[in-house]
Amino acid sequence: MSLKSVAAKIFAKLIVAKTRKWASNPVETQQRVFDDLIKSAASTAFGKDHNFTDIKSHEDFVRRVPIRDYEALRPYVDRVVNGEENILWPGKPLYFAKTSGTTSGAKYIPLTKASMPFHIQAARDAILHYIAETGNADFVDGKMIFLQGSPELEEKNGIKLGRLSGIVAHFVPKYLQQNRMPSWETNCIDDWETKVDAIVAETLPENMAVISGIPSWVQMYFEKLREKTGKPVGEVFPNFNLFIYGGVNYEPYRAKFENLMGRKVDSIELFPASEGFFAYQDSQKEKGMLLLLNSGIFYEFVKASEFHDENPRRYTIGEVEIGVNYVLILSTNAGLWGYNIGDTIQFTSVKPYRVIVSGRIKHYISAFGEHVIGKEVEAALQEAMEHTNVRVNEFSVAPQITPANGLPYHEWLIEFENRPDDLEDFALKIDAAMRRQNVYYNDLITGNVLRTLVITPVKLNGFNDYMKSVGKLGGQNKVPRLANDRKIADALLKSS
Repeated sequence: MSLKSVAAKIFAKLIVAKTRKWASNPVETQQRVFDDLIKSAASTAFGKDHNFTDIKSHEDFVRRVPIRDYEALRPYVDRVVNGEENILWPGKPLYFAKTSGTTSGAKYIPLTKASMPFHIQAARDAILHYIAETGNADFVDGKMIFLQGSPELEEKNGIKLGRLSGIVAHFVPKYLQQNRMPSWETNCIDDWETKVDAIVAETLPENMAVISGIPSWVQMYFEKLREKTGKPVGEVFPNFNLFIYGGVNYEPYRAKFENLMGRKVDSIELFPASEGFFAYQDSQKEKGMLLLLNSGIFYEFVKASEFHDENPRRYTIGEVEIGVNYVLILSTNAGLWGYNIGDTIQFTSVKPYRVIVSGRIKHYISAFGEHVIGKEVEAALQEAMEHTNVRVNEFSVAPQITPANGLPYHEWLIEFENRPDDLEDFALKIDAAMRRQNVYYNDLITGNVLRTLVITPVKLNGFNDYMKSVGKLGGQNKVPRLANDRKIADALLKSS
């Protein structure tokens, strides 16, 4: 056992003890964060506009600060982007994380001196919790890779900007620098396919121990490794024992990944975003990710079923229930206030508070009042795939409102690695799982408003071709699982 792995185990015990301290006092922890945020931002433009000096409770905050998405907060963000100080948070941000906007081009999410350390700390602590629970620390001596965006940054009015993963690359601790891959030069390659080819060439001779990234893009890396060597990834890298992922649910990919790897590999799920690092998997034995209540973020939760009401109730951490679908609302030490990030979550535990990501509030299907969410379609597909050799690369679901013949239906566009022998029977298995999960969907089928779902196979690499066509191949981009329109579905059908 190396000195580095011994030190990692000691450090892991200290961090786990520290985590348990705040996790066992969730309400007090969040109240402390809330008080610090309000006090720190009281003299900012936003704080003055919303009378932060008069805010003494969460009820006061709710009365003064409405829920906003990026577009509603944009007048303040634009002032920050234009170089003004003390607008949303004291001073100026250290960085802007540049992300894709839905209605008006790029979004600029501020990262401040107060918020930036938590992005790094959370990823570190996730690994340390794994070490503390499993006793496995040998991987710290091997090579580690994170498939990420380019670390090259632009500048806007004296503030550097780039993709979050590229910004974070500048903060890799010194003790990990010699283990980290790929090289800086390879990381700076813009074209994703060229970049993955270069990563394959760089990593093949190395002792890879940890591989991380969004599953859909790690899959491309694994496929190219297998294509190059003719061997499963677990054989190419015999010491590869930890896969770290975030961004999408891993379960629909699990069977495909285990086939590509040739063996089972432990995994850690993360829940990061440009707006903050919200949760990480703290246990291999428990379902869900530990919600980070002490990381400079005050959380509010709105029931998804009530979100579009005129004044939905905003719950705090002590008021939430297990299994309810909540829209996640943030107020942060980067200057986001009552901010709707767009993600929906469900609690799997309240001692401590653990969550799963259930989908996006904008990514759902309710063309007929069915309220289908991402978690439901992912779980239904996973159930249908159990005890079969069916493997799926990617999928997306859209409503077919005006079919040429018969009743409307949900169309599942699936790119199979291994197709089922009987496609119609496979569709019925998914449909049955959907009906068990979603009473509204079941009622629509029973009442002959909808017919059972229809699967349309997508050609191999069809989803990658689509993402490339819209300029979103690679990096942190993800295919939406659900849409209430047919924009994605029709584009996929056109190319298949």
